[in-house]
Amino acid sequence: MESKNNSRREFIKKSAIGIASFTIVPRFVLGKGYLAPSDHLTKGVIGVGSMGRGHFKYAGTKTVAICDVDSRHLAIAQKALGGGIKEYHDFRDLVKSPEVDIVHIATPPHWHGIMAVEAARAGKDIWCEKPMTRTIGEGEKVVEAVKQHGNMFRLNTWFRFDANFYGMNVPVKKIKKLVDTGMMGWPLKVTISQHTGFNWKFYWVGKESLPKQQVPKELDYDMWLGPAPYKPYSEHRVHTTFRGYWDYDGGGLGDMGQHYLDPVQYILGKDNESPVSIDVDAPQQHPDAVGTWRRITYTYADGCQIILDGEGKDVGKAFIEGPTGKLYKGFVCDIPNVEQKLAQYPDPEMQVTDFLRSVRTREKFALNEINGHRSATLVNLGAIALRLNRSLSFDSATQRFVNDEAANRLISQPMRGPWSI
Repeated sequence: MESKNNSRREFIKKSAIGIASFTIVPRFVLGKGYLAPSDHLTKGVIGVGSMGRGHFKYAGTKTVAICDVDSRHLAIAQKALGGGIKEYHDFRDLVKSPEVDIVHIATPPHWHGIMAVEAARAGKDIWCEKPMTRTIGEGEKVVEAVKQHGNMFRLNTWFRFDANFYGMNVPVKKIKKLVDTGMMGWPLKVTISQHTGFNWKFYWVGKESLPKQQVPKELDYDMWLGPAPYKPYSEHRVHTTFRGYWDYDGGGLGDMGQHYLDPVQYILGKDNESPVSIDVDAPQQHPDAVGTWRRITYTYADGCQIILDGEGKDVGKAFIEGPTGKLYKGFVCDIPNVEQKLAQYPDPEMQVTDFLRSVRTREKFALNEINGHRSATLVNLGAIALRLNRSLSFDSATQRFVNDEAANRLISQPMRGPWSI
């Protein structure tokens, strides 16, 4: 199977340009398992709650399979798709389906790592929701699997290459260009706050005392938990409000962190490194229920910082502050004639921002497993510091905490049997 997948990818990479000149190259001409670049790509979506159903709409692909552990979700999804779609209860059956080209993972984050690795082993390309993984160790496993099996991987946050970046009201490309010119100096400090246009969504907090309730007949709760520790069912623990519990996500930081932090990582040119220190100011966190926090500070080896202002303390603060310039919400800059000066510099290097092109040509997508793992690590570093409620030192190269056994135990957390990654 691995040999066949490698041959398929090499064929596509070498022949995509030549084949593109033909109108149609049917699948059977290339043989079973080969993808004709002119073909309509197929996808299977794992997790078809409200987030997962949003994955149906992406143009250029056809949904041929859906999977969920909640039969009610499957029924709603079938209706949205017009019926007749193959249904699966176990995601492992979906990823093995020869009809599926791309696996979309839209489950709670505690499943992302396992599902991405299984999809990679099955030779599928992968489109995964954020955060990429719930732990740093799971992210490392995804990077290894995708490298070994040659898959294309896309993380589903797009602000580094598309749309206006929240309160900045301009695409990230323009901010990246300004930083790259050096006009603001170095090192830089980035503040992510309600005052710079970002909402930390602190309504995603857990409840410390949950009532034990009857599991609904439509839900396979044991499979929903999967690798997470067993805890009695309570409605607030699953589906939309799962974000409030450390076993599955990380509250507002887990929900929005990669949306906010991935573009900042790109802007600062930090796609291949991580901060060396993480400092937190927060109430003591409950071991199960995620709480709020006041401030998280990431510091890189060169002195650059990312400040997460959770309490809205930094009124009037610049989004980016350097020794020789400041950039505020709405792309307001204190550098004189900044627009005219910017026009004299080249735009940032072009990225592959069409995932279907990545699938057909085997060019890496703009936000892939490697840089996506680094920005997910920012989220997970913050979560670990919050759970331990203290400052941490981190080795960017080894991706391990320095002389800190308790923090390192949270890098790869135990999984409930029979699950492993």
